[in-house]
Amino acid sequence: MPIISKKQENQKQVLTLNDLEKRKVVEHNSLITSIAKMDKTPLKMFELAVSCIDTEEPPKDHTVYLSKAELFAFFKVSDNDKHSRFKEAVEKMQKQAFFKIKEKKDKGFEFENIVPIPYVKWTDYHDEVLIRFSPEIIPYLVNLKKNFTQHALSDIAELNSKYSIILYRWLSMNYNQYEHYSVKGGRREEQVESYRNPSISIRELREMTDTIKEYSRFQSFENRVLKNAVVEITQHTSFNVSYEKVKKGRSIDSIVFHIAKKPVAKNEYYKQEEQDPVYLENKADREVKQQALFTEAMQSPYTKLLGEKWLINVADMQNISTMTGLAEKVYPLYDELKEARGLKGVETHLSYVASKQEGYSKRNVVKYLKTAIEGYLPTVALQDLEQPERANYKKPKPRTLEEVAKDFLPEYENITTETEKEELRQIKAEIDKKLRGEVSQKSH
Repeated sequence: MPIISKKQENQKQVLTLNDLEKRKVVEHNSLITSIAKMDKTPLKMFELAVSCIDTEEPPKDHTVYLSKAELFAFFKVSDNDKHSRFKEAVEKMQKQAFFKIKEKKDKGFEFENIVPIPYVKWTDYHDEVLIRFSPEIIPYLVNLKKNFTQHALSDIAELNSKYSIILYRWLSMNYNQYEHYSVKGGRREEQVESYRNPSISIRELREMTDTIKEYSRFQSFENRVLKNAVVEITQHTSFNVSYEKVKKGRSIDSIVFHIAKKPVAKNEYYKQEEQDPVYLENKADREVKQQALFTEAMQSPYTKLLGEKWLINVADMQNISTMTGLAEKVYPLYDELKEARGLKGVETHLSYVASKQEGYSKRNVVKYLKTAIEGYLPTVALQDLEQPERANYKKPKPRTLEEVAKDFLPEYENITTETEKEELRQIKAEIDKKLRGEVSQKSH
C-alpha cells in the first residue's frame, strides 16, 4: 500500500505498505478511552491514516497521502459503487465524526471535542488522497513518550464492527501495559496480572462504546455489543479474549476480560522486524535487566544455601531464566524471613523444604520455592505476634550512669575543681544506689 507523506516542502516521500501486518497504529491512551462518535468506516479510515504518521519525524503540515486503490483494498471494496461510498464515508467523517476526550488534570477533568480529520482532498482522475489532521488531535498522535498504545493495523482491518474496534483498542492498551511492566518491572505481580485481566464498569464500557442510550437491557447490550465484539476480536486479531460478569447485588456491575496473545509463527520478515526501534529498545532493556538479576542471584547467599540443600544444581545456576526468576520472585521473600528470623531462619526453612521436596518440583524450581516461602511467611508473622521472644530483634543494651550523665554534664570533666569532682562522684554513687533499689544508710 503506497503511502505518501510530505517530508519537506515540494518533496514527497513514498512508503510502501504491502505488508499490513508490519504497520502499527500508535495513539495516546486518552484517545483510546475517549468516546468515538463515528461509525466503523470513518474510524477505520482514521486508524489507517494514523498508521502513516512517522512519530519520530511527524509531518509538519499534519498531512499524509493515501492511495485510493490501496485504501479500497484495505476496506476490501471492489464493487462499481466504491467511489461513491468512499465520498460518502469521507463526508460523514467530517460532518459527524469526532472524539470526546476526557483527561484527568490537577484540579479535575478536562474535556475536549475534536474533529480528527477536517480536511480531505482527492480528484476523480488521480489515485492520491490527501488527509490532513486537525492541530488539536496531533498531540495525541506524536511525541508519545508515555501513556500510549501501539496496535497492529492488520488487526483493525479485519474487524467489521465499531464496537469490536473500540474494544480491541482498549484491550490492546491494557495488554501493552502488561508486556511493558512484565519486562521493566515497577509494578507488583498482582498489578501486572491485572493488565491482562482488566476490569471495566458497565457504565464506563457503555460510555466508551457510546451506548449509554442504546440497548438499555443488559442482555441486549451483551448480545449486540459485548459478545459479538469478543468473538470477532478472537477470530480476527492476535488476541484470544474471554470475559466474566461481576455482579453487585442483583445487577451486573462490571466486566473482567481475560486476554491471551496468540502464538506467532516465525515469518520471512523477522530480520526487518528486528530493526524496529521499539523492538530493539525493549530487547535491550530486557537483556540488561536479565543480566543484572543474574549477577545479583549468583552473588546472593541464598544461592549458596539452595545449592547446599540440593534445591538447585549446577544446571539451574547456568540457566539465566531460573536464576533471574529466583532473584526477582523468591529472594525478596527470603529477605523478609531473614528480617524476622535471621539467615539461620532461612536455612532452617530451606532444610524443611528440601525434606518435603518431590520429584516434580525440580522442573519449576522458582514456582516451587516461591509457593513454599509464601506459605511460610504468614506463619512467621503469627508466631511473632503470639511469641515475641521468637522474633529476630535485640533489646538495646542499657546505658551506664556515666553515659547518661554525659548527656547532661558534658563539660564538667574539664572545668570542675577536684572538690567539685568528688561531690559529683558522691552524687552519682547515691543515684546509682537508688537506681539499684538500695536504701541509704543515713538515719532519718
